[in-house]
Amino acid sequence: MLVAAAVCPCPPLLVPEVAAGAAPELDAARAACTDAIGVLAAARPDRLVVVGPAEQAGRGPYPQGARGSFRGFGVDLDVRLGSADADVDVPGGDADRELPPSLAVAAWLLGRTRWSTAPLEGLGVGEPLAAERCIQVGGDIAARADRVALLVMGDASACRTLKAPGYLDERAAGFDAAVGKALGAADVAALKALDAELAYELKAAGRAPWQVLAGAADGAGLSGELLYEDAPYGVGYVVAAWS
Repeated sequence: MLVAAAVCPCPPLLVPEVAAGAAPELDAARAACTDAIGVLAAARPDRLVVVGPAEQAGRGPYPQGARGSFRGFGVDLDVRLGSADADVDVPGGDADRELPPSLAVAAWLLGRTRWSTAPLEGLGVGEPLAAERCIQVGGDIAARADRVALLVMGDASACRTLKAPGYLDERAAGFDAAVGKALGAADVAALKALDAELAYELKAAGRAPWQVLAGAADGAGLSGELLYEDAPYGVGYVVAAWS
């Protein structure tokens, strides 16, 4: 059963070494992510599952200790998804596969907060995954242990300004506001109803992970709190905690 969740954005720029001189611009987002992960730890879960968007090659399960890297972003920095010495059975998990960027950012956040509360695993989710399948995956995750927590990585639209990666789209602000409201209120029904086609057009990489969260949280009766919401660089970033 899902007992807690943290929702965080996943830009590599969250990692100060990647952001370099621009690092202070996301200090508030980093602090909010730390607070959200603190909510996960306070819930004392039996298992933590980290979910984030991934391309085709990065999907599937990742066991605790799987490696990630930011070398592709010009930084000599490697991370692990938790410690490598825990014995956690992850069917289909391959410790030799490199984490997709979203899960590498999650690994960095967990390392920063020195996560040691519970064993963990990672799951990369593809953007095309239909809402129904996302919800089913979430339900399966919640059923894995008596007390499951989720760390859900994903960005909102990338079309908030003219200089945004997806250029300016007038629909982006409204979409992001609806996402922020749903995540802040732990509104499972609203997350399930997110328009996958619109999310795709607005380059919102978090849509599928958020709907996995909705499936996991169905019937759990969790309440939510919005900890951060902004659009630096024209991309919507949201941090929320559910407990």
